[in-house]
Formats: sequence, structure tokens, C-alpha cells
Amino acid sequence: MEYLDIVTKAGKPTGKSELKSVIHQKGYYHHTAHIWFYTKHGGILLSQRSAKKTICPLMWDVSVAGHIDAGETTEQAAIRETKEEIGLSISENALLKIGVFECFQTYENGIQDNEFHNTFITELTEPLSKLTPQEEEVEALKLVSLNEFETLIKNIDHNNNHFVSSNKSYYEFVLQEIKNTINRPK
Repeated sequence: MEYLDIVTKAGKPTGKSELKSVIHQKGYYHHTAHIWFYTKHGGILLSQRSAKKTICPLMWDVSVAGHIDAGETTEQAAIRETKEEIGLSISENALLKIGVFECFQTYENGIQDNEFHNTFITELTEPLSKLTPQEEEVEALKLVSLNEFETLIKNIDHNNNHFVSSNKSYYEFVLQEIKNTINRPK
């Protein structure tokens, strides 16, 4: 059973935790970790959500994402989720935090998902063939170029099974941060 810490609408801890199912049923605010992997040659790793997921099955989106368990830090969650979802071990120093983004959505199935995405970018140093997608979470993985990523964002409303359209500015920000990091002199 997965317990998550409940936070205020401003993202501050309340000192209470609850089952993930209850949090989504009642619309409590909570934190998630998002990790976007990029390659130094300008690739971005996208993950296709499992067909078994209740929210956005088979949608292509962030490389790795997951809820932050009760009592866990955002970095601990990012490391744990990366290991679980794609079988990759990363260190805390590899994570570059680029921000926290509000994502408050209600779905047709009654789920109220009020999340704060604690978002990191990190370099993917392993080939795609070395990654092991977790069956319950990840259907497939692919690398797209920065240009392809930009085109997918531009065409976000054309129901191409990539990205949540209400998060367009979030994806644009992530793309810019990855470009800045790749182009930064070493």
C-alpha cells in the first residue's frame, strides 16, 4: 500500500499522509518526481505509459515519473523511480532540479490528481538497449531529437498520443532547460 504525504495548495507539508487511492479520490495535493533524460547529442528519452494505467494509458510523456512516498525526499523518489521504471541506477549529483510545476487535473474516471511535479533533468549515459522498462508502468521507450520534441509540443492539441495538452508551457520550459544544459560550455 502506497502512502503519500498530503501538502497544501501552496505545496507545503501538512504533516498528514494518506493512501494514494484516497488522495486521488479526494483530490488532496501531493508531490511527484519527474525526471527528463537527455543525451549530450540532443536526444530526449520519452516513455510510453503502460496500457494498464488508469490515467492516460499509452500516452508518450516524461522519461520517468512517480509519486513521492510518505517521508521520502524528492531526490530519493527520483532515484527509486528511475531504478523501478527503467532499471537504471543514478546518483543524486546527476540530478539537476529545474523547478516545481503545478498540475491540477480531474479525469472522467473520477480521479482528482492535484500534483506538484518536482522536475529534474539528467544526462542519459547508457544506450537505450541497456534500459529495462517496468511492465506495469512503461509500455515502451524511445529517444526523440530536440526538433522532434519541439514539433510534438507544437502539435500537442492534435491528439497524437504525446503529452498532456494542458501542460504545454511545462514541456516548453523543460525543452529550453535541456537545450541550455546541452549548450552550456563545460
